[in-house]
Amino acid sequence: MAATKRVFHLQPCESPPAAMSRNGYFFEETGYLKCDTDDGCENKEEVGGEELFDTVNSSIVSGDSIRFFVNVNLEVQQNVTESESAGCVLLHTSRKYLKLKNFEEEVRAHRDLDGFLARAIIILDETATSLDDVLREMLKHFAEDSDNTEPSCNFDKIMSTLFTDSGAPREGNVHLLSDTIQGVTATVTGVQYQQSWLCIICTIKSLQRRHVCISRLERPQNWGENSCEVRFVILVLAPPKMKSTKTATEVGRTFATMFSDITFRQKLLETKTEEEFKEALVHQRHLLTVVNQRPSAVNEGHKTQSHKPLKLHEFFNVGKGIFDDIARRFPVYALDFTDGIIGNNKAIGKYITTMIFLYFACLLPSIAFGSLNDENTGGVIDVQKTIVGQCIGGLLYALFSGQPLVVLLTTAPLALYINVIRGICDDYSLDFSAFYAWIGLWNSFFLVLYSLFNFSLVMKLFKRSTEEIIALFISITFVLDALKGIIKVFKKYYYHEHQGDSYLENTRADVIPSLNTTFLMNSSVSRSIALENQTGMNDVHYGRETAVLSLMLMLGTLWLGHTLYQFKKSPYLHARVREILSDCALPISVLTFSIVGSYFFKEIEMSKFNYNPSESLFVLAPIRSLSIGSVMSAMGLGFLLSMLFFIEQNIVASLTNAPENRLVKGTAYHWDLLLVALINTGLSVFGLPWIHAAFPHSPMHVRALAYVEERVENGHIYETIVSVKETRLTTLVANFLVGLSLLLLPFPLQWIPKPVLYGLFLYIALTSIDGNQLFERVALLLKEQTAYPPTHYIRRVPQRKIHYFTGLQVLQLLILCGFGMSPLPYMKMIFPLIMIGMIPIRYNLLPRIIEAKYLDAMDAEH
Repeated sequence: MAATKRVFHLQPCESPPAAMSRNGYFFEETGYLKCDTDDGCENKEEVGGEELFDTVNSSIVSGDSIRFFVNVNLEVQQNVTESESAGCVLLHTSRKYLKLKNFEEEVRAHRDLDGFLARAIIILDETATSLDDVLREMLKHFAEDSDNTEPSCNFDKIMSTLFTDSGAPREGNVHLLSDTIQGVTATVTGVQYQQSWLCIICTIKSLQRRHVCISRLERPQNWGENSCEVRFVILVLAPPKMKSTKTATEVGRTFATMFSDITFRQKLLETKTEEEFKEALVHQRHLLTVVNQRPSAVNEGHKTQSHKPLKLHEFFNVGKGIFDDIARRFPVYALDFTDGIIGNNKAIGKYITTMIFLYFACLLPSIAFGSLNDENTGGVIDVQKTIVGQCIGGLLYALFSGQPLVVLLTTAPLALYINVIRGICDDYSLDFSAFYAWIGLWNSFFLVLYSLFNFSLVMKLFKRSTEEIIALFISITFVLDALKGIIKVFKKYYYHEHQGDSYLENTRADVIPSLNTTFLMNSSVSRSIALENQTGMNDVHYGRETAVLSLMLMLGTLWLGHTLYQFKKSPYLHARVREILSDCALPISVLTFSIVGSYFFKEIEMSKFNYNPSESLFVLAPIRSLSIGSVMSAMGLGFLLSMLFFIEQNIVASLTNAPENRLVKGTAYHWDLLLVALINTGLSVFGLPWIHAAFPHSPMHVRALAYVEERVENGHIYETIVSVKETRLTTLVANFLVGLSLLLLPFPLQWIPKPVLYGLFLYIALTSIDGNQLFERVALLLKEQTAYPPTHYIRRVPQRKIHYFTGLQVLQLLILCGFGMSPLPYMKMIFPLIMIGMIPIRYNLLPRIIEAKYLDAMDAEH
């Protein structure tokens, strides 16, 4: 019985169907080009002129986004029942939309075409009629071309790989194309396919590089339901391990974008030679580049306003920025207390875990920097005062700020300033409390001026790259603080053996119990010395148990904290439990290793922070005791301090309000700066440590309140924030609990060993680099190209330019670290000016090295 061959071709599409939204699905239409709705008119038979194939309408619409519609070649015998058929096979079809390639922004579009033109395989007026014969002819030309020879390539195997029945049993005689791209347009009745061209893509392990072949058929061929009059076949072959922008799919997307234009296809039909064919391709590339230049200037999101030049009169509208901030935030002030508590979308559980996280995130740095200030100031500013200042300042900011998700803390740069101020007071015999108060008052005075004259508008000049340099600098300071602390512990305990001889002589002359009063040695060392005196052994290591345990506690806190932070990505336990463990990673790790260090190893004395209870926490500083000259010198230091406050406050607020965080209630840069000035006025007068917006605590606070989804693009998993609960309750309760922690001094807070705090610093630094584009680009230098993520800058910027830009950013970071971490105290005072100096570097120097369009692409959010 004769067999009739029925051919079904289901092909992929390029543009999103508007009809999808009517079926309950929504597709972003921005950036997609409309395909032709009448594709059959272009390829009439040259002889008859009457033959016309209309595009095929298909009403089959999948909920999954469409990308690949598979070619189906079915041979069905006539008059054969289903039970008598050769057998049933299963067909898995994957469909997904691809955006048309942006030739103005995506550099690979031009490079793909240039690579094809350099080794072009173009077949004009192919006479073969079946799809298999056409593909064999294309592979034959590919094999015969001297430029495209692949020594280890088996073209028969490539031919079979193009179809899904490669290596599979032939039950049912199903013969399908595996991977294709085709243009499609949505209509009211369904999906309408472009019939005249077909792009076939395939990955071959034995290939060394990518290859493209284009075949123009002599006559339109009917290859199935969605390929009724095919005139062009594009075959793309590529190795499987390629950079994300060089895959077979990406190359196919380049040529599919060009062939989606009906006018371009008509021009290709009129070409007579390969050179004319190539010229048409080059001309089409030029047209696509010019067309895409128009909308590209308006799709940069929030960054578009930063391109507007600042005008001088904007700084003389006194108080306008503060008024606008209040007008923007006051209408939603009540919602800051009720969102997540009242209504349908309650988030009480998330609020509780965030409060716990934020409580520890505020309390532990306060203890750490309070202990550091206690050492630097001789007890004038201690842990107790630091906690009190954190509580008061945090509560006021939580109640009255415009952006309550920002977290205020005393930070490492402020501790450095306080240390420098103490050194100046010692050098010039000044009263520290009075000089400190005057510097704080001058700082607040300048901050008030900045807020009144709208100086926060200057932050528009800070690009994303500059903000990330400063953010990474702050992360590095946390790492260095932790390393300095653990090095001190090792110097004090581990490397004490060089004093062993004199120490043993002294111990033999004195009474053993006096060891702990004469030397800072732990109890285990005391027992070791006693044992040595009794047995006569001379090989004694003083305090090495303390040093090794300190290192273990620091690294253990880091390990457990980061492991729990990443636990939400694991498959273990319930999703809600994983989320709670991730949100509470910081307190769990700190409590766990505090118990380990203070209870399980209680016989080893650990380094703990000093606690000297103050007689009175609120004592006015004797500001009248300083001379006029001292007050004027305090003004200079206050100005430098105000620059630090201005930059830190605004940059942290900018990172908190970043578009990817999807905050909806608006910003309040000017009002928040004024509020910080007023809060620090009171702190300065009473000798409490200053506070300002803290990084990375503020972005981490946003992350803790966010609902996050994982998405996959080209095999790379990334997280995106869907929404954030914007509330004041978390910071309000957390800072209130910090105030109540005064009741926990000295016990049990002194159970927290210093090495655990050092581990906390490392944890904060490690989690803060998550999403830092500068760090990601530095990591690219250590990765192979196939592991590059498909980010916007990878698509838009040449790889060499990316590495140049990264190197220049690292150089700026090193300069900033050189000033901010200099052993010379006065060098540390001017590093805020170095931050300001990054603005002219970005706008005037970098464009001379790297094209401005590439700089803007790397500074863009998406």
